[in-house]
Amino acid sequence: MSSVNANSGLETRSGTVLGRIVEARRAEVARRKRMVPEAVLRMAVKKADAVRDFPGALGRDGVNVIAEIKKASPSAGVLRPDFDPPSLARGFEQAGAAALSVLTEEENFQGALAHLRDARAATSLPVLRKDFILEPWQVWETRAANADAFLLIVAALAPATLAELLALGRELGMEALVEVHTAEELEGALAAGARIVGVNNRNLHTLEVRVETSLALIEAIPEDCLAVSESGLRSANDLRRLRTAGFDAFLIGEHLMREGDPAAGLRRLLEA
Repeated sequence: MSSVNANSGLETRSGTVLGRIVEARRAEVARRKRMVPEAVLRMAVKKADAVRDFPGALGRDGVNVIAEIKKASPSAGVLRPDFDPPSLARGFEQAGAAALSVLTEEENFQGALAHLRDARAATSLPVLRKDFILEPWQVWETRAANADAFLLIVAALAPATLAELLALGRELGMEALVEVHTAEELEGALAAGARIVGVNNRNLHTLEVRVETSLALIEAIPEDCLAVSESGLRSANDLRRLRTAGFDAFLIGEHLMREGDPAAGLRRLLEA
């Protein structure tokens, strides 16, 4: 059964994984807003570190990997019991990552904003906040935590909200990675003015993963957009196929988090 959220116009499929996470996230954000008013976040943003160039990192020549730091996922449970974000960040930087992605959603991914702050402080790489960003307060929170970019999921946002959050991010110096899974969602991302488009090979409603999703959508991503393939990337052959097809960067998380030595796993991928 679908339910319409009166605040955003979003039709959340409450029976799907994405619908359940979005509804829970909205309630958690409402709770946090009562504790930390936006005015406090605006003051914190003034003291935040300078923004690092996330788009520039993804547009370099070569194989640009956004190495993801996450402790758990809804589909796989706990991925790394020995979870140490600063150590993982340093290892990924030394192994050749172009940028980092850090999960900050607490309930399903066991993430925290502290993981992002600690990982960023340990490296010179730009860092993406990976979360379910639904309203402007979270964008202010993201920049206050020293993030350099943030994720926007088209399937979780009304068109007007997507455009509003993109614009606010740019006001604060951050470019969003706008995530899509279908041709219709890609149209919505481009209509909102997305400059970095991420094709998620994982269906967020069912959690099914198909790398072919990226290959099916790449031709519709304009040349002036950065194209990122996300999820289900496990081999050098995957990266070769997708790079040949036209992708600029690759977000890899679960595969690396399962490695005994994640940095060595990334190095092997890049060297191959």
